[in-house]
Amino acid sequence: MSEQQHPDACERHLGPPNGDKLITHLNLLIRQAIRLLAVLMVIVIFLCVADVAFVLYERLIQPPYLFLSLNDIFVVFASFLAVLIAIEIFANITLYLRDDVIHVRLVIATALMAIARKVIVLDFNTVSHQYLYGVGLIVLALGVTYWLVASKART
Repeated sequence: MSEQQHPDACERHLGPPNGDKLITHLNLLIRQAIRLLAVLMVIVIFLCVADVAFVLYERLIQPPYLFLSLNDIFVVFASFLAVLIAIEIFANITLYLRDDVIHVRLVIATALMAIARKVIVLDFNTVSHQYLYGVGLIVLALGVTYWLVASKART
């Protein structure tokens, strides 16, 4: 695939240079490793979904019954977002297997989701100002990067 077909992708071909058989076999091994990573990620996703259900069940059976405190809601949200991040990583893996390219916009979006998860569950009473500034700079850098990549894709 060319960058014209995937403007949000950074090309990385695994084809053998000059028909080198060793490189061809090594590339096949790498593709099998990527497939194994995809299978393992699906297992992780199902374990995360089970964890979300368990956390929610555990919080709801504690007195007062069927009531979630604000802290409980944040714990459940963090679990949900962890599942969504795992699904995004799986999407990255499967896109890589399908297209042999790294979809930069999707990778940046995954990173944005991960840092957003961090911000959502952040306890502002326990973190330092330097930590907050660092997280803010990461969010800003990823946001600007995503905007630049997305605006380049539209042109």
